[in-house]
Amino acid sequence: MKISMTLSLISCLIVSNAAKLLSRCEVANILRNEGLDGYDGYSLENWVCLTFYASKFNTTAEHKEEDGSTSYGIFQINSKEWCTNHEKHSKNRCHHICSDFQSTDLSKSIECAKKIVKEKEGLGYWYGWKENCQNSHGLKRWLYRCDE
Repeated sequence: MKISMTLSLISCLIVSNAAKLLSRCEVANILRNEGLDGYDGYSLENWVCLTFYASKFNTTAEHKEEDGSTSYGIFQINSKEWCTNHEKHSKNRCHHICSDFQSTDLSKSIECAKKIVKEKEGLGYWYGWKENCQNSHGLKRWLYRCDE
């Protein structure tokens, strides 16, 4: 009985451990390597700040929106406009299944975020960035000690 309960507990821990929280510096390095520093005029600090306020650096983040759509991954890319989750009609402008944006491989998420930022709103598309990062004088802290 104890062995069965222990195995059940271990399997639950393994499943719940699937959520991948990246560190601030891991995110900064990945975004830098993927060419986001200066992309469309936005500094790397802005991109790191955005991902923190969008998902707290959680690559598997998922948030149900009031309109019935869902936002996914580190950038919280929305199913109504940018990806398909096969539940409701989507424009799927990034041509991906929404779960593609919940991977520790951020390349598809970054590819879509680049497309989103090219829209007329830029990073202003993301409410978290507008409220917490835009016009902030403390953006340098997002890269503090990440080069060490």
